[in-house]
Amino acid sequence: MDITHRFLPQCAAAATALAFAPSSLVLAADDAPPVRLLATPAAGPITHYLANRPPLAPSPLVRLPMGAVKPAGWLRQQLVLQGAGFHGHLTEISSFLNKDNNSWLSPTGTGERGWEEVPYWLKGFLGCAILTNDARMLAEAKIWIEGAINSQQADGWFGPGTGRTGVATDLTGRDDLWPNMIMLFCLQQWFEHTGDPRVPTLMTRYFHYLDALPEDKLLLGYWPSMRGGDQLYSILWLYNRSGEKWLLDLARKTHHRTARWDTVTDVPGKELPNWHNVNIAQAFREPSTYWMLSNNSAERDGSQRAWSKIRQLYGQVPGGMFGADENARQGQNGPRQAIEACGIAEEMLSDGILTAVTGDPSWAERCEDAAFNSFPAAFTADMKALRYLTAPNQPQSDHGDKSPAVQNGGPMFAMDPHDHRCCQHNAGHGWPYFTQHLWYAAPGNGLAALIYAPCEVNAVVANGVQARISEQTRYPFEEQITFTIHLPQATRFPLDLRVPSWCATATLAINQQKATIPAHAAGGIVRLEREWKDGDVVLLNLPMDVRTHRWTDNRNTLTVSRGPLTYSLQIKEDYRRFGGNDAWPAWDIFPASPWNYGLTSEATTNFTVVKAPWPTDDQPFRNEAAPVKLTTTARQIPNWTLDARGAVNEVVQQPVSSSEPEASVTLIPMGAARLRISAFPVISNAPDAKPWPLANKK
Repeated sequence: MDITHRFLPQCAAAATALAFAPSSLVLAADDAPPVRLLATPAAGPITHYLANRPPLAPSPLVRLPMGAVKPAGWLRQQLVLQGAGFHGHLTEISSFLNKDNNSWLSPTGTGERGWEEVPYWLKGFLGCAILTNDARMLAEAKIWIEGAINSQQADGWFGPGTGRTGVATDLTGRDDLWPNMIMLFCLQQWFEHTGDPRVPTLMTRYFHYLDALPEDKLLLGYWPSMRGGDQLYSILWLYNRSGEKWLLDLARKTHHRTARWDTVTDVPGKELPNWHNVNIAQAFREPSTYWMLSNNSAERDGSQRAWSKIRQLYGQVPGGMFGADENARQGQNGPRQAIEACGIAEEMLSDGILTAVTGDPSWAERCEDAAFNSFPAAFTADMKALRYLTAPNQPQSDHGDKSPAVQNGGPMFAMDPHDHRCCQHNAGHGWPYFTQHLWYAAPGNGLAALIYAPCEVNAVVANGVQARISEQTRYPFEEQITFTIHLPQATRFPLDLRVPSWCATATLAINQQKATIPAHAAGGIVRLEREWKDGDVVLLNLPMDVRTHRWTDNRNTLTVSRGPLTYSLQIKEDYRRFGGNDAWPAWDIFPASPWNYGLTSEATTNFTVVKAPWPTDDQPFRNEAAPVKLTTTARQIPNWTLDARGAVNEVVQQPVSSSEPEASVTLIPMGAARLRISAFPVISNAPDAKPWPLANKK
């Protein structure tokens, strides 16, 4: 198993919020600013944002309200493209968002289309609207928020009720709590953006309704029991605002009725409670969420155990995800196994939440891995279509049935804005929540930047002072991050920054005064605490070396990375329309250049970094516009082919031999490669190198 992240120790609750205590003080020069490495938890207040109330474990970090962090640069462009793309216009495309007789807009919760699709879509649509300040989108989102709020019944229930049915569930009506869990996330976003007092009132009345249910009637059925952690999170969100102790009893009852993601076994086929990829990516955070209440170390570490187990079994691949298309299957663990687009989005959200819950920067690094390497490639670069399944090795992406290479039959590789139902509605929350989790309120009434991207944060620090910090960067494509601090008056507060685990030579400067970060800070957090003045500039430089990794537990394939980006073979993409309409076409993507390359063993230590001009449209996740490329040498493997249905045949044990001539190849970031080979065969002349066997075309 490959676990490259460093895990900082966690501790049980103290009476106040936790930080990582300074374990060293590093001075680069006599007058250099101090850089403190935070390695063990310590107490410190978070008074301007809603940290955990006792008896919950103190908050190591508190995520800021949606909108406190404004995207800039390439990140803002992703959200602008999302709003202009299919997700921002899904009311024109999806029948589930038809307002006529829609039960999510009914004061009595009756009508049609009352399951997960509306709140799934609204979760990302509202966040995108807030972050881009798009008047059209904000007005549209308000219609659905008002519908949900006005649907509350006298007994506390809200949303669709009588007659509610959904896919893959035998529940009807109010027994199915799953769609309401999603809508609660939407309502929390709305409250944090507007302060609408109706939201906590609705949640209080709804949770009283749930509290009155006998425990054996709570979270009935498959989806609710798997994903009860979402309900748990919302209960604790409300408790931190109201302090009403009965909510803690409901939280305990919810945990008891939720699948035990903290219980991981080594029994083949029973290692986790469920193998559906979205269930895993969404629900594995539940144990650490419940730990805030239980203070039980088994729950505290349960999310880490679940994350590690799925990666051990099905995640020995690049891109931060795992193979489960749509369920993980024994023996199907290679890099052609795929993940749902909404599974990637849920992983990003879970990682962001766990960063705040635990204070562990490893979760922030994992969020970057999925967000930069897997998520962008699930969409066309213009965000006008998406595909259901994306894999590390996927050199053809058409609407033909690819089962049994992947579990799901049907057009699961098609780029289609009209299909893929759950991902079509749900994947839109990926970039909004990613943006929200770039910054956190930190102990000592400071701020923490743990995930990096161009943005600006507005937040209260110290003694109620409003700080604005502009984060100027083209990270993850470039190495330098500049933080410019704007304050109405000189103010002392801590600023915490993550040093990625892959960067052993990070440097830091404040107003051109340099302080060297110690090597053992890689994978941890450094704290800068000083009196800040308006116009102060912090420069964080994260040198990005090219490195390779051999997946010894997955056919010994090879991955190439630079900084947080993993690289794929650049394959020319031939887009051919197969469906949709003129406004919203659906696409097949066929390879227009050879893809069946293996890297030569000599090439694995010989890469050239090629920097291209930054794309004028601020969209670096386009195949032809990738701003940083790598070149190296490779040989084709003629026997490595697509199967009869157009899915790539699985890689074989490495190394392999090839008599083809050596050729120069270009690698681009995985996120820019809709067609991709990311887990490479290795070609060698060594005695253990075997010829690639002729594939069975069936």
